[in-house]
Amino acid sequence: MAARVAHIGELTESALAGEITGEAAFDALGVVAAECAIPREYARDVIEGFALDAAGWRPRSEADLLRYCYHVAGAVGCMMAVVMGVAPDDRDTLDRASDLGIAFQLANIARDLSEDDAVGRCYLPDDWLSELDLSAGEHMRPPYRKRMGVVGKWLADLAEDYEASARIGAAVLPFRSRWAVLAAAGIYGGIAREVRKRGSHAWDRRVVTTKAQKLGWVAKAFGQAVLNRASPAPRERLWTRVRAAPPRA
Repeated sequence: MAARVAHIGELTESALAGEITGEAAFDALGVVAAECAIPREYARDVIEGFALDAAGWRPRSEADLLRYCYHVAGAVGCMMAVVMGVAPDDRDTLDRASDLGIAFQLANIARDLSEDDAVGRCYLPDDWLSELDLSAGEHMRPPYRKRMGVVGKWLADLAEDYEASARIGAAVLPFRSRWAVLAAAGIYGGIAREVRKRGSHAWDRRVVTTKAQKLGWVAKAFGQAVLNRASPAPRERLWTRVRAAPPRA
Protein backbone atom coordinates (compact mmCIF):
# COMPACT_ATOMS: atom_id res chain seq x y z
CA MET A 1 0.00 0.00 0.00
CA ALA A 2 2.80 2.42 0.87
CA ALA A 3 4.40 1.72 -2.52
CA ARG A 4 1.14 2.55 -4.26
CA VAL A 5 0.87 5.85 -2.40
CA ALA A 6 4.48 6.67 -3.33
CA HIS A 7 3.68 5.93 -6.98
CA ILE A 8 0.65 8.23 -6.86
CA GLY A 9 2.87 10.91 -5.39
CA GLU A 10 5.42 10.52 -8.18
CA LEU A 11 2.75 10.72 -10.89
CA THR A 12 1.24 13.78 -9.21
CA GLU A 13 4.57 15.60 -9.04
CA SER A 14 5.24 14.80 -12.71
CA ALA A 15 1.82 16.07 -13.75
CA LEU A 16 2.19 19.27 -11.71
CA ALA A 17 5.56 19.83 -13.34
CA GLY A 18 3.86 19.78 -16.75
CA GLU A 19 5.09 16.34 -17.76
CA ILE A 20 2.93 13.80 -19.61
CA THR A 21 2.42 10.75 -17.40
CA GLY A 22 0.33 8.63 -19.74
CA GLU A 23 -2.33 8.38 -17.01
CA ALA A 24 -5.45 10.36 -17.99
CA ALA A 25 -6.40 11.40 -14.45
CA PHE A 26 -2.96 12.74 -13.64
CA ASP A 27 -2.52 14.44 -17.00
CA ALA A 28 -5.90 16.13 -16.51
CA LEU A 29 -4.78 17.27 -13.06
CA GLY A 30 -1.68 18.81 -14.61
CA VAL A 31 -3.73 20.71 -17.18
CA VAL A 32 -6.25 22.06 -14.64
CA ALA A 33 -3.53 22.94 -12.11
CA ALA A 34 -1.63 24.91 -14.75
CA GLU A 35 -4.70 26.69 -16.15
CA CYS A 36 -6.08 27.66 -12.73
CA ALA A 37 -2.77 28.19 -10.88
CA ILE A 38 -3.67 25.66 -8.18
CA PRO A 39 -0.97 25.67 -5.49
CA ARG A 40 0.88 22.37 -5.56
CA GLU A 41 0.72 22.05 -1.80
CA TYR A 42 -2.96 21.12 -1.93
CA ALA A 43 -2.39 18.04 -4.08
CA ARG A 44 0.48 17.07 -1.81
CA ASP A 45 -1.75 17.51 1.23
CA VAL A 46 -4.31 15.09 -0.26
CA ILE A 47 -1.59 12.49 -0.85
CA GLU A 48 -0.58 12.86 2.80
CA GLY A 49 -4.13 11.79 3.60
CA PHE A 50 -3.70 8.68 1.44
CA ALA A 51 -0.50 7.93 3.32
CA LEU A 52 -2.26 8.15 6.68
CA ASP A 53 -4.88 5.62 5.62
CA ALA A 54 -2.23 3.35 4.13
CA ALA A 55 -0.39 3.39 7.46
CA GLY A 56 -3.53 2.50 9.42
CA TRP A 57 -3.32 5.80 11.29
CA ARG A 58 -5.83 6.70 14.03
CA PRO A 59 -6.49 10.12 15.63
CA ARG A 60 -5.49 10.71 19.22
CA SER A 61 -7.40 13.97 19.63
CA GLU A 62 -10.14 16.03 18.02
CA ALA A 63 -7.47 18.22 16.44
CA ASP A 64 -5.93 15.10 14.88
CA LEU A 65 -9.33 14.13 13.48
CA LEU A 66 -9.86 17.58 11.96
CA ARG A 67 -6.36 17.61 10.50
CA TYR A 68 -7.05 14.24 8.88
CA CYS A 69 -10.33 15.56 7.48
CA TYR A 70 -8.38 18.46 5.98
CA HIS A 71 -5.91 16.13 4.28
CA VAL A 72 -8.54 13.87 2.72
CA ALA A 73 -11.24 16.45 1.96
CA GLY A 74 -10.47 19.99 3.06
CA ALA A 75 -7.52 20.29 0.69
CA VAL A 76 -9.81 19.19 -2.15
CA GLY A 77 -12.16 22.01 -1.15
CA CYS A 78 -9.27 24.46 -1.46
CA MET A 79 -8.41 23.18 -4.94
CA MET A 80 -12.03 23.42 -6.05
CA ALA A 81 -12.26 26.98 -4.71
CA VAL A 82 -9.26 28.02 -6.79
CA VAL A 83 -10.85 26.40 -9.86
CA MET A 84 -13.99 28.43 -9.11
CA GLY A 85 -11.99 31.64 -9.18
CA VAL A 86 -10.82 32.19 -5.61
CA ALA A 87 -7.37 33.77 -5.53
CA PRO A 88 -4.67 31.44 -4.16
CA ASP A 89 -3.73 34.11 -1.60
CA ASP A 90 -7.31 34.65 -0.34
CA ARG A 91 -6.67 32.86 2.94
CA ASP A 92 -10.05 33.52 4.54
CA THR A 93 -12.10 32.15 1.65
CA LEU A 94 -9.77 29.16 1.26
CA ASP A 95 -10.13 28.43 4.98
CA ARG A 96 -13.90 28.40 4.44
CA ALA A 97 -13.48 26.10 1.43
CA SER A 98 -11.39 23.80 3.58
CA ASP A 99 -14.18 23.89 6.17
CA LEU A 100 -16.64 22.58 3.59
CA GLY A 101 -14.47 19.55 2.89
CA ILE A 102 -14.01 18.97 6.61
CA ALA A 103 -17.79 19.11 7.13
CA PHE A 104 -18.29 16.56 4.33
CA GLN A 105 -15.72 14.17 5.78
CA LEU A 106 -17.15 14.42 9.29
CA ALA A 107 -20.57 13.53 7.86
CA ASN A 108 -19.04 10.55 6.05
CA ILE A 109 -17.31 9.35 9.21
CA ALA A 110 -20.53 9.66 11.23
CA ARG A 111 -22.52 7.71 8.66
CA ASP A 112 -19.91 5.01 8.06
CA LEU A 113 -18.87 4.12 11.61
CA SER A 114 -20.29 0.62 11.31
CA GLU A 115 -18.84 -0.07 7.84
CA ASP A 116 -15.44 1.23 8.91
CA ASP A 117 -15.48 -0.94 12.02
CA ALA A 118 -16.26 -4.00 9.89
CA VAL A 119 -12.96 -3.53 8.03
CA GLY A 120 -10.96 -2.65 11.11
CA ARG A 121 -10.95 1.13 10.74
CA CYS A 122 -11.83 3.69 13.41
CA TYR A 123 -11.58 7.44 12.88
CA LEU A 124 -12.81 8.42 16.34
CA PRO A 125 -10.27 10.25 18.50
CA ASP A 126 -8.83 8.30 21.40
CA ASP A 127 -9.83 11.04 23.84
CA TRP A 128 -13.48 10.82 22.72
CA LEU A 129 -13.48 7.05 23.20
CA SER A 130 -11.80 7.37 26.57
CA GLU A 131 -14.35 9.94 27.75
CA LEU A 132 -17.16 7.45 27.03
CA ASP A 133 -15.21 4.42 28.30
CA LEU A 134 -15.07 2.85 24.83
CA SER A 135 -12.31 1.03 22.98
CA ALA A 136 -11.59 1.05 19.26
CA GLY A 137 -12.68 -2.25 17.77
CA GLU A 138 -15.30 -2.74 20.48
CA HIS A 139 -17.19 0.54 20.12
CA MET A 140 -19.82 -0.69 17.66
CA ARG A 141 -20.93 -3.67 19.74
CA PRO A 142 -24.65 -3.56 20.67
CA PRO A 143 -24.13 -2.82 24.40
CA TYR A 144 -22.41 0.46 23.50
CA ARG A 145 -24.90 1.82 21.00
CA LYS A 146 -26.36 4.40 23.39
CA ARG A 147 -22.89 5.84 23.94
CA MET A 148 -22.26 5.76 20.21
CA GLY A 149 -25.39 7.85 19.77
CA VAL A 150 -23.54 10.53 21.74
CA VAL A 151 -20.54 10.17 19.42
CA GLY A 152 -22.81 10.54 16.40
CA LYS A 153 -24.16 13.78 17.87
CA TRP A 154 -20.65 15.10 18.51
CA LEU A 155 -19.66 14.40 14.90
CA ALA A 156 -22.87 15.95 13.53
CA ASP A 157 -22.51 19.05 15.70
CA LEU A 158 -18.92 19.49 14.57
CA ALA A 159 -19.89 19.01 10.92
CA GLU A 160 -22.63 21.62 11.34
CA ASP A 161 -20.14 24.18 12.66
CA TYR A 162 -17.87 23.69 9.65
CA GLU A 163 -20.80 23.70 7.23
CA ALA A 164 -21.96 27.06 8.62
CA SER A 165 -18.47 28.48 8.14
CA ALA A 166 -18.29 27.17 4.58
CA ARG A 167 -21.56 28.88 3.67
CA ILE A 168 -19.91 32.24 4.43
CA GLY A 169 -17.14 31.44 1.97
CA ALA A 170 -19.66 30.48 -0.71
CA ALA A 171 -20.97 34.04 -0.71
CA VAL A 172 -17.96 35.30 -2.70
CA LEU A 173 -18.26 32.68 -5.45
CA PRO A 174 -19.90 33.23 -8.85
CA PHE A 175 -23.61 32.38 -8.82
CA ARG A 176 -23.41 28.90 -10.42
CA SER A 177 -20.51 27.87 -8.20
CA ARG A 178 -22.26 29.26 -5.13
CA TRP A 179 -25.43 27.34 -6.00
CA ALA A 180 -23.48 24.09 -6.42
CA VAL A 181 -21.60 24.54 -3.16
CA LEU A 182 -24.75 25.36 -1.18
CA ALA A 183 -26.58 22.37 -2.65
CA ALA A 184 -23.71 20.04 -1.73
CA ALA A 185 -23.54 21.56 1.76
CA GLY A 186 -27.22 20.89 2.29
CA ILE A 187 -27.06 17.32 1.01
CA TYR A 188 -24.04 16.33 3.09
CA GLY A 189 -25.27 18.30 6.06
CA GLY A 190 -28.49 16.32 5.84
CA ILE A 191 -26.52 13.09 6.29
CA ALA A 192 -24.95 14.32 9.52
CA ARG A 193 -28.24 15.67 10.81
CA GLU A 194 -29.96 12.35 10.13
CA VAL A 195 -27.27 10.51 12.07
CA ARG A 196 -27.86 12.86 15.00
CA LYS A 197 -31.65 12.44 14.74
CA ARG A 198 -31.47 8.64 14.80
CA GLY A 199 -29.25 8.57 17.87
CA SER A 200 -28.27 5.05 18.90
CA HIS A 201 -30.15 3.63 15.88
CA ALA A 202 -28.09 5.61 13.34
CA TRP A 203 -26.27 2.48 12.15
CA ASP A 204 -29.19 0.03 12.08
CA ARG A 205 -29.39 0.84 8.38
CA ARG A 206 -27.20 3.11 6.32
CA VAL A 207 -28.19 6.77 6.15
CA VAL A 208 -28.89 7.72 2.55
CA THR A 209 -30.14 10.84 0.80
CA THR A 210 -32.99 10.08 -1.58
CA LYS A 211 -33.23 11.56 -5.05
CA ALA A 212 -36.21 13.64 -3.91
CA GLN A 213 -34.24 15.00 -0.96
CA LYS A 214 -31.32 15.88 -3.22
CA LEU A 215 -33.61 17.70 -5.62
CA GLY A 216 -35.13 19.52 -2.67
CA TRP A 217 -31.71 20.72 -1.56
CA VAL A 218 -30.85 21.80 -5.10
CA ALA A 219 -34.03 23.89 -5.22
CA LYS A 220 -33.47 25.33 -1.74
CA ALA A 221 -29.84 26.13 -2.59
CA PHE A 222 -30.97 28.04 -5.66
CA GLY A 223 -32.96 30.40 -3.45
CA GLN A 224 -30.09 30.67 -1.00
CA ALA A 225 -27.67 31.46 -3.82
CA VAL A 226 -29.96 34.18 -5.18
CA LEU A 227 -30.44 35.82 -1.77
CA ASN A 228 -26.79 35.24 -0.80
CA ARG A 229 -27.40 35.96 2.89
CA ALA A 230 -25.54 33.39 4.92
CA SER A 231 -25.89 33.62 8.70
CA PRO A 232 -22.82 35.00 10.47
CA ALA A 233 -20.41 32.21 11.38
CA PRO A 234 -17.14 33.40 12.96
CA ARG A 235 -14.48 30.74 12.66
CA GLU A 236 -12.07 31.87 15.37
CA ARG A 237 -12.90 28.79 17.45
CA LEU A 238 -12.58 26.37 14.53
CA TRP A 239 -9.49 24.36 13.70
CA THR A 240 -7.57 26.09 10.91
CA ARG A 241 -5.67 24.30 8.15
CA VAL A 242 -1.92 24.45 8.53
CA ARG A 243 1.01 23.80 6.26
CA ALA A 244 2.74 21.79 8.95
CA ALA A 245 3.39 18.06 8.97
CA PRO A 246 0.35 15.74 8.93
CA PRO A 247 -0.64 13.80 12.05
CA ARG A 248 1.92 11.25 13.18
CA ALA A 249 1.35 7.79 11.71
